[in-house]
Amino acid sequence: MTPRLKQDYLKRVVPALTARFGYKNRHQVPRLLKVVVNMTTKDAVADVKVLDLISEDVATVTGQRPCRTYAKRDLSTYKIRTGLPLGVKVTLRGDRMFEFIDRLFNFASPRIRDFRGFKPDSFDGRGGYTLGLQEQAIFPELEVAKVKKIFGMNITFHTSAKHDDEARALLAEMGLPFAKGK
Repeated sequence: MTPRLKQDYLKRVVPALTARFGYKNRHQVPRLLKVVVNMTTKDAVADVKVLDLISEDVATVTGQRPCRTYAKRDLSTYKIRTGLPLGVKVTLRGDRMFEFIDRLFNFASPRIRDFRGFKPDSFDGRGGYTLGLQEQAIFPELEVAKVKKIFGMNITFHTSAKHDDEARALLAEMGLPFAKGK
């Protein structure tokens, strides 16, 4: 069964973006390529078992088992050595990506305390957008009583858009709640 957000993208978002930007071909319309969910913590330096707790939460939220990320260089002030495991990440594509985004936009983000929208200026100049969440407990799949430790996460949206204004329009049409004004 096709995810609801994917059907909405094909039926509503593609024609809206085509009209707005004047694309001549539907293949010119920007689309989501992948979503990367990343959780990194400095607590893993002292206790590597913390990564198992993080992995369980990320797997529950995304529906996919995460892989570990490792330090690329030494940072003596934080007692980090090259090759030390520091976090976990998941790359979502296809139907899982659309289902995760749908839950994030419609169920998880309204549960953020004092939420007024995500920052509209976190684009990378090539159509990518990254947002940060303070805690993983906002997702309805996680029971708050069973969450052992609160960690933040970064969620990166990779699009096929050439410019930030196209990517911003794509994400806004799909339902990403951007903050109004600055």
